[in-house]
Amino acid sequence: MTLADWARQHGVAYKTAHKWFPKGLLPVSAQQLPSGTIPVEETRPQAEKHVALYARGSRGDQKADLDRQLGRLSTFAAAQQWHVVTTAKETGSGLNGKRPQLLRLLKNPAIAAIVVEHRGQLARLGSESSEAALQATGREVIVVDATERKDDLVQDVVAVLTRLCARLYGRRAAKNRAEKAISVALEKT
Repeated sequence: MTLADWARQHGVAYKTAHKWFPKGLLPVSAQQLPSGTIPVEETRPQAEKHVALYARGSRGDQKADLDRQLGRLSTFAAAQQWHVVTTAKETGSGLNGKRPQLLRLLKNPAIAAIVVEHRGQLARLGSESSEAALQATGREVIVVDATERKDDLVQDVVAVLTRLCARLYGRRAAKNRAEKAISVALEKT
């Protein structure tokens, strides 16, 4: 199969797969022909473990980092001889539970494991609940880099406080606007 077909089948952008090829980051063997075509030889491991790769960034300007995350996860999965069923990448807060790509992976019973680079990419708070639910169905979350970075903890606390303050002040502002609208309406009658 060609590199473009392989990329489409694994949910990776062709440009990303083409960048991985010269760097040796492709999780499969490939060689470039004199014509420029890159055929990919995908071999199936003996004991297939169907996994999904999940990359998340909290800001929209981190989209380039998502491709790098998927590259590192692909390399790790290939070294373990796992069959990558699908990949997912999205931007959004780790505090927000409304992440459609992650929910799609969690709902898919064909996926034996979800591979993430850091635990915080699955969820900032309460990732243990997702892991326990997956384990109850014979599935698992695999964290490639289990070491917790210290600066992430500070960022998590700031993110939680920011969200709580926004909710508090947002509600108060909405209440004040509603009271003002009611008083103006009563004055006109």
